[in-house]
Amino acid sequence: MSDPGRTIDARALRPATQLVHGGTLRSGFGETSEALFLTQGFVYETMQSAEARFKGEEPGYVYSRFSNPTVAMFEERMALLEGAEAARATATGMAAVTASLLAQLRAGDHVVAARAMFGACVYIVAELLPRFGIASTLVDGADLDAWRRAMRPETKVLFLESPTNPCLEVYDIPAIAEIAHAGGARLVVDNVFATPLLQKPLQLGADCVVYSATKHIDGQGRCLGGVILGGAELVGKTMHDFLRQTGPSISPFNAWVLLKSLETLSLRVERQVQSAARIADFLAGHAHVLNVRYPGRADHPQAELVKRQMTGGGTLVAFDVEGGKEAAFAFANRLQIIKISNNLGDAKSLVTHPATTTHQKLSPEERAAFGIGEGLLRLSVGLEDPEDLIEDLGAALSVLDRQDLAAE
Repeated sequence: MSDPGRTIDARALRPATQLVHGGTLRSGFGETSEALFLTQGFVYETMQSAEARFKGEEPGYVYSRFSNPTVAMFEERMALLEGAEAARATATGMAAVTASLLAQLRAGDHVVAARAMFGACVYIVAELLPRFGIASTLVDGADLDAWRRAMRPETKVLFLESPTNPCLEVYDIPAIAEIAHAGGARLVVDNVFATPLLQKPLQLGADCVVYSATKHIDGQGRCLGGVILGGAELVGKTMHDFLRQTGPSISPFNAWVLLKSLETLSLRVERQVQSAARIADFLAGHAHVLNVRYPGRADHPQAELVKRQMTGGGTLVAFDVEGGKEAAFAFANRLQIIKISNNLGDAKSLVTHPATTTHQKLSPEERAAFGIGEGLLRLSVGLEDPEDLIEDLGAALSVLDRQDLAAE
């Protein structure tokens, strides 16, 4: 039994401490590490207890599709970190995005979303929602007037990711939230690139925040997961009921992995941000790099906005190499430490060619509108020594000194 006199208010703690202690629920065995409750169902002392629990009159767990002690610990820790009233975990990041939208929409409603999004998010907004009678409009996320013009009486949700995938644009969350609320709508923000440590959308006016926990939250390439955060009514009830009935549940094992990963999140992200800033500066000075996009640099298009709403530049760097796709492939194929992968937010540094992977289903015209050229590469900076990464990048970029790239 815990001593009530030693109970602390976890919301009063600083983020690094919350990431270690927040949400911990110990069993009667008093374990140090959080317990893994790898169970589908739960038993009751009496039929009366089962009835009361299903009615919500008695606390406790019913079925792991609805809730689970290990999952609940992960949700509570995430809610503390985000400053949210409620959090609900999902099987994947895309499950979190889909549920965060569908749970609050119905036929006849309208969604406005920033055009620059991850390819699967574009599919959800522009293709899936209209199948169910939910209209959608895509806008230039940096153009506040475009958001205002797109609003309709039936607009219920505005959706954006910031920084964006893969070009790292940053959008004015407070201003867009104000537009949403003036029109009676809610703002949902995909905050995965910023992480919950570098940007707080709820504090900036957003109503709901979603993450692919697969990325920085796990950060070690082990499992899938997602999480939705927001108010008690919106997330704790509306989205909880949607998730409970539709079933995109996270497994207790994955929730346990993510829970343990949170203990080192602040250390990992701090190191990755420092390294990403150094690498961005190195790339910006290279003759074969046409431009670098990193929110921590003064030459970022939204540098002043970054200073206002982010506490760091993030762990990703986008850059264009001279010579288009052929040069980008030749460069990436020469990398030794940095690996080719479409994932991000990992302990290992990863490089992606968005035009042929994450955004390959978009038309060339659509990619051009997003700034996704044939020479664009997205680098997710890991935990390696930054000097080793810079040397790896420099050696690989030397291939662009040659003209016979097709042979690489």
